[in-house]
Amino acid sequence: MASDSWAQAVDEQEAAAESVRLNLTLTLKDKAAQSLLNKLIRSNLVNTTNQVEVLQRDPSSPLYSVKSFEELRFPQNLIAQSQSGTGKTAAFVLAMLSHVDPENKWPQCLCVSPTYELALQTGKVIEQMGKFYPEVQLVYAIRGNKLERGTRLQEQIVIGTPGTVLDWCQKLKFIEPKRIKVFVLDEADVMIATQGHQDQSIRIQRMLPKTCQMLLFSATFEDTVWNFAKRIVPDPNIIKLKREEETLDTIKQYYVICNSKEEKFQALCNIYGAITIAQAMIFCHTRKTAGWLAGELSREGHQVALLSGEMQVEQRAAVIERFRDGKEKVLVTTNVCARGIDVEQVSVVINFDLPVDKDGNPDNETYLHRIGRTGRFGKRGLAINMVDSRFSMNILNRIQEHFKRVDSESLKQVVSC
Repeated sequence: MASDSWAQAVDEQEAAAESVRLNLTLTLKDKAAQSLLNKLIRSNLVNTTNQVEVLQRDPSSPLYSVKSFEELRFPQNLIAQSQSGTGKTAAFVLAMLSHVDPENKWPQCLCVSPTYELALQTGKVIEQMGKFYPEVQLVYAIRGNKLERGTRLQEQIVIGTPGTVLDWCQKLKFIEPKRIKVFVLDEADVMIATQGHQDQSIRIQRMLPKTCQMLLFSATFEDTVWNFAKRIVPDPNIIKLKREEETLDTIKQYYVICNSKEEKFQALCNIYGAITIAQAMIFCHTRKTAGWLAGELSREGHQVALLSGEMQVEQRAAVIERFRDGKEKVLVTTNVCARGIDVEQVSVVINFDLPVDKDGNPDNETYLHRIGRTGRFGKRGLAINMVDSRFSMNILNRIQEHFKRVDSESLKQVVSC
């Protein structure tokens, strides 16, 4: 028993260390990577039940009654909150295309993204939609696209990163800022996570004419985003998602008592023998545990996909697409997949390890996002939590107290180790 306790303590210490590393690396790269991943896997618009809140000064404006991004016509400056897949990029691309005069061979619309990869991805959308407007041309203001000094751009739309765009406007004089009609600031929440990008974006905005239309989009509306938006977008209309109450009514939650990692794996096998599962997502705290579990499940004959943070964004997107297409029935992952991934066939989410923050406290938000991978599209879902120590039981109790919706009996009795 002493050796088991020691091994468990070591595992918990390793998990805590991994959590610290994950939090320390939650920098621009991770935020931008998650945003890019969402863009790559959203090949179609998604249905959403989120309610839109419109903050509009003028009730007579047609924007006052807007309930979706498809209805936008962008008559004025706008700050908008939008998740990937809701039509945000298409909306502001249409806004830029509608303001361009193809007879004028100079930059008229400017779109700034926080990273090279995000700029390219947005540019692809502009290129695809621009096929129906061949007179309009696009140029990328990104690293590696070096132009000769004295070049005067003839493309009507410029998309790029803040540093390069600022150089093209200020130092190299490729762009005449006073001729810009529309300025789009995309992924503002990611932009804010980047040292220097806020200042560069503000400096770009100050060079633009007062008549330039400002459009700012962000996935979140935290105080940092608000403060940034106020400096960039004067006198804006605002469209944002309402803060709906946390609800887990469509997701049945249970826990299973185990004594070790191996017993948790055996409980997984029992679950598969007891209930019908279409597809399942299993969350682990560390990459090491996720790799071990994926190997064990594969040896048991399950079709398993593994997703973790060290993979490139394109590799992650490919894994998710295979899972979505049903080529693998089980996705074992770390928190890299805790939010934003919608797969209709997922009927069960299993927390092999409960989510904790860098201080070892329950991470309620991550728990909500994890189990929210099931119960999508109005369907009912099932969430199962693996408990293997007093520490994890305490974590689960605190999560239960926070949400007040964890069933502690039914399934525990069926598959208890």
